Amino acid sequence: MIPIRDTAPCNHRPIMTWAIIAICTVIFVVMQWVLPDNVSYKAINQFGMIPIRYSNPKWAHDFGLSPDYGFSFISNLFLHADWMHLLANMWFLWIFGDNVEDRMGRWRFLLYYLCCGALATFLQWYFDPELVIPVVGASGAIAGVLAAYFFLYPLEKVILWIPFIFPVLVPIPAIAFLGIWVMVQLHDATTAMFFTHQMASVAWWAHLGGFIAGYICHPWFLLDEPVEKSEQL
Repeated sequence: MIPIRDTAPCNHRPIMTWAIIAICTVIFVVMQWVLPDNVSYKAINQFGMIPIRYSNPKWAHDFGLSPDYGFSFISNLFLHADWMHLLANMWFLWIFGDNVEDRMGRWRFLLYYLCCGALATFLQWYFDPELVIPVVGASGAIAGVLAAYFFLYPLEKVILWIPFIFPVLVPIPAIAFLGIWVMVQLHDATTAMFFTHQMASVAWWAHLGGFIAGYICHPWFLLDEPVEKSEQL
């Protein structure tokens, strides 16, 4: 099932959501098509969050990574592993980010997005501190956006495309779609925790961490009351 759109009205242009999508896309294109492979490799390792870098500083020094004082907990949110990773994240942000930005205002939304992403990345580090490959992607921050949408628009419909055999568009309440999403993340995160011998390709704990951070933090970022476009923060 693939979400196509939602039915929640949006009163303002989601400039910050569009900007985040544009920045992530430009960075990905530059790293894939413009920079030499060795430079892209170094950038991924420098700005992606490698958990063992913070669990074992000696490893980071021996590997040639300069101290970044935790900056990669933010910078990794703007890096993606491949086209499918980028498209999936940006598609979810496109569908759900506009309404959350509408309720928060542009700059509060950006701060909320970064906070959720940083906390999500921290949780991934906490549960997998010995991982030696970079954790990259906006998934944790977007999970925070999904959490805000879950509580702000629970009864709005998400239109799903079922592409098997007979393509069908099915509207379901956001609370059901996002509730299923959370259960899938929880299942896969706990499975990865108990079967640690298997290399995880998805940062499941970052997904859950972002959703939890969004649940806790989103009331603090909401505007007190609806505002006109010219008054939006």
